[in-house]
Amino acid sequence: MQVQKLGIEGAYAFTPPVHKDDRGLFTSPFQDAAFAESQGRPLFPVKDISHNLSARGVLRGIHYTTTPPGRAKYVYCPYGRVQDYLVDLRLGSPTFGRWESTELGGEEARALYIPVGVGHAFLSLQDDSMVVYVMSEGYVPEHELAVSPLDPKLGLPVPQGHALAQSPRDAAAPTLSEAERQGLLPEYDTCRRVEAALWQ
Repeated sequence: MQVQKLGIEGAYAFTPPVHKDDRGLFTSPFQDAAFAESQGRPLFPVKDISHNLSARGVLRGIHYTTTPPGRAKYVYCPYGRVQDYLVDLRLGSPTFGRWESTELGGEEARALYIPVGVGHAFLSLQDDSMVVYVMSEGYVPEHELAVSPLDPKLGLPVPQGHALAQSPRDAAAPTLSEAERQGLLPEYDTCRRVEAALWQ
């Protein structure tokens, strides 16, 4: 398992070996030993595993959870291809406002660890792309928030040539500056405390 520390504080990418033959492939996108070595602790206690399926051009996010309660996530794309984005939304973070983008897909099985308070988005690059979410907390609709992935100040590198499709909520999401003015962004220290408590 290759482990890469990303440019957002606390975020990591994990790329496992992929074993291919004429039958197909086998891989393990999550391996506890590799995660524990990079984090100094095992994966958070899992409360929810979800997945979505997206047509080409679907843009989901930037999603995050009010903190508290907050949610840490471990995500991967077992089928299809997506352009994935992480955005540090934690006020006071040394990497606040920074984004990371990587392509995820079933061929290489790369996975991402997303700390509490870091936003997540992706653009589906082909039909029937599946993204799996392993999460530290269950889904509570009123706790879920969004920032616009098309915020020009953020400048996410959204690939051209796709007719973008967004949910009404995502299309109406505020920019990062608007979310900050409205008091919707989490505090870095609070996120760190909430995340540390996941292992207690």
